[in-house]
Amino acid sequence: MTSATTTAQPDPISGFSKARRAFRDWRRTRPFWGGLLVLLAAGPILYFPYATLNVGALRIQMATTAGAGSAVIGLLLIALGISCWFQPLIRVFAGIAAIVLSIISLPVSNFGGFGMGLILGILGGALACSWAPLKATPAARAAAAEPAVAERTAEADTQVVLPTQQAGEADAAELPTAMPQAQQPQEPQEESKSVE
Repeated sequence: MTSATTTAQPDPISGFSKARRAFRDWRRTRPFWGGLLVLLAAGPILYFPYATLNVGALRIQMATTAGAGSAVIGLLLIALGISCWFQPLIRVFAGIAAIVLSIISLPVSNFGGFGMGLILGILGGALACSWAPLKATPAARAAAAEPAVAERTAEADTQVVLPTQQAGEADAAELPTAMPQAQQPQEPQEESKSVE
């Protein structure tokens, strides 16, 4: 047996490859990147109002009374980012709400997390709003219709045609399609009446 005559064996797909393909298929059916950016926008908005920064010997604490507003905005952005992933039908609402919350975080939460949360929230909201599901390609439609075609061909392959049936079909094809003169419908003749 040579390599030219052996049948090709598919490479075994590892568990990691299957998981990666499943994640890729899941990711393509929803506004994944918009939801991810909205989730990332919540980080700076939540972190900076409660952070204590040390710059050399200088200690900077940014805790303000706006911390509660920052917490609410950050938690809502997290909820909107997750809802973009698991409820793609509300992507437009979630995207607009993320943009509005990011703009509101500008005065409430230290300039929107020093601009990082603001920019990420606006970009993520815009991506979530503009995402649309892919239309089925002709190849995908053909793949979806393939089982029905295979079923019809299997039915055609299992039908038995007897030689007498073939002969009968051939005789029917040879018959003329024109109707003879006697079988054609005749128009009713008008009777003439004489006037007396």
